[in-house]
Amino acid sequence: MTTSAPEPKSALWHRPWVRFILYLLCAYVGLAVMLIFLENRLLFHPTTVAQHWIDPPAAPSGRTRPMPTIIDVTLTAKDGTKIHAWWCTSKDAKGAMLYCHGNAGNLSHRGASIIKLHDILGVSVLIVDYPGYGKSEGSPSEAGCYAAAEAAYDWIIGEQKIPAQKVLLYGASLGGGVITEVACKRDHRALILVKTFTSVPDVASEMFWWLPVPTRVLVRNRFESKNKLKSCNRPIFIGHGTTDEIIPYSHGERLFASANEPRQFHTMHGAGHNDPLPAEFFAELQAFLGKHAAE
Repeated sequence: MTTSAPEPKSALWHRPWVRFILYLLCAYVGLAVMLIFLENRLLFHPTTVAQHWIDPPAAPSGRTRPMPTIIDVTLTAKDGTKIHAWWCTSKDAKGAMLYCHGNAGNLSHRGASIIKLHDILGVSVLIVDYPGYGKSEGSPSEAGCYAAAEAAYDWIIGEQKIPAQKVLLYGASLGGGVITEVACKRDHRALILVKTFTSVPDVASEMFWWLPVPTRVLVRNRFESKNKLKSCNRPIFIGHGTTDEIIPYSHGERLFASANEPRQFHTMHGAGHNDPLPAEFFAELQAFLGKHAAE
């Protein structure tokens, strides 16, 4: 009885199924490396002043009350980066709000929003651009966003002499991750989170669920809001839309579950990520702030 000689090991590399697995492995490694290098471009979408800029809005027809004044402010982050902000204020403003916006555009695209917050809540609003956005120097990063927001907070407290107990912290989308960092380190009246996420790794793992290696291992920008909320002991108001196509509604629910009392969750039924905030949102926010004014 004769037996055939064993096939040389090198012949395995020529088998179609082996080559197919190797191609898949190389494609996965290449994709993972690409995501690592492109992470900041995927997360941050800044618009510089040269690309697009909108002047502060004029008074709309039919407005009866005086328009607030919008003033250009230049801040210096702890690393020396020059940061640009707008200060929306009036003589009758009581307290202030630090507004951290989302990951796209620049602060000039939120002119109408800060005037609306000023009018409804009766506070001056400081909206800040992150490094690389609008007129701010540098390039965006997690640390840079935190430094810009902290410089803005210090300006409100130091330059404007507004007590911390009268400062509202407001973060929308990416800004929620930025402002939560400030809320954990600095005293304030209340924290307001709108359409924001639990963390960047959570968002990445949901977007790239098909990758064999969890993307949370690869992500460098963290913005771990859900974990940080546990150390925030001031009132927290969270709003999220049920049809948010960018940051799922479940993120808002999980943030709320991690928040300490006093807290309130506002559901915006049928609202997407870029839809305007409904009147009900502002009504509930006003009531919440009124109830916890002395907190």
